[in-house]
Amino acid sequence: MLDRSGPVKPGLVRVVVADDSAYVRKVVTSILSSSPFIEVAGTARNGQEALRMVEELDPDVVVTDLVMPEMNGAELIRRIMRERPRPVLVCTQLESTTDLGTAALEAGAVEFLRKPTALASKELYQMREALIERVKALGQSSRERIGRLLSEKPLQRPVAPKIAPPRHKRGTIEALAVGASTGGPQALRKLFSKLPENFPLPIAVVLHMPVGFTDWYAEGLDKATPLRVKEAADGDLMTPGVILVAKAGFHLKLRRSPQGLAAVQLDSDPADTLHKPSVDVLFASAAEVYGPNVLGVVLTGMGSDGKAGAEQIKRRGGLVFTESEESCVVYGMPKSVKEAGLSDLSAPLDDLPRAILETI
Repeated sequence: MLDRSGPVKPGLVRVVVADDSAYVRKVVTSILSSSPFIEVAGTARNGQEALRMVEELDPDVVVTDLVMPEMNGAELIRRIMRERPRPVLVCTQLESTTDLGTAALEAGAVEFLRKPTALASKELYQMREALIERVKALGQSSRERIGRLLSEKPLQRPVAPKIAPPRHKRGTIEALAVGASTGGPQALRKLFSKLPENFPLPIAVVLHMPVGFTDWYAEGLDKATPLRVKEAADGDLMTPGVILVAKAGFHLKLRRSPQGLAAVQLDSDPADTLHKPSVDVLFASAAEVYGPNVLGVVLTGMGSDGKAGAEQIKRRGGLVFTESEESCVVYGMPKSVKEAGLSDLSAPLDDLPRAILETI
């Protein structure tokens, strides 16, 4: 369905919705249309229709399922990013390890939402707030940033600035803790793909993703980086060169094992956090375990998760880096940290790997 009812209203985030279920298209359209800041420009039954609508309607954001006839969501994302880059939010029932989910990630999807079963009207409407919030945030992101995020080419500047790592005794950083949200799936891939195979530190990551998605995300990330990546399990040791991705639905806390080694504890407490896992919880526990010897990194994302945790890292004498606005898909989380005076260094995503390496 194409919306040709009138001229484009300024300030609205225009969206194309693609799903092979007429019921889901109706519900998602109803949810998005309930926001005065969003306009559903068109709905499509498959990737082929959606691609035509992207060309004709030039929407700000595309919301798509993955399993569709004629052209699936992963191929749709690949074509959009190759021909007309813009933010794509995947809204799917996909929960377990799957090649299609990994393919969507590799193609350039910047955000994922779990879609309840097509017949569960109540559950579909329960995702209203998350869906509207993410679409609004993605609509504010420039298409140039999305294109750069997926490109291997570094950010072009008249003169490349030198990274001046903050003063910190060399050799004292023992662990890296990283937090990200909207835009994070791609940002983490880009960051970690630039780190060397012999990277000497263990890495713990919190990424806001739906339950059931982080296992295959970790598998896909493992293929995209020279480091080993796995979804964190209770009792995993923090090991140099290994990236542990927090399991969706649980906080990732770091604790000392009886042998004095840093290990993972998956925990449901605190229960009142906005996100589970929470960047704040990871950072606070990392500060407790490593003291001044931890480096926290806050990447693209909505909200302020990470700010309270960054304060704990700084209080213990550790370091905090933030992604700068020019490369963020959504400049929310890192902005909150920087504006609170907690960021030791703010740099574009392209420059963060070098800054990390020079610091440690």
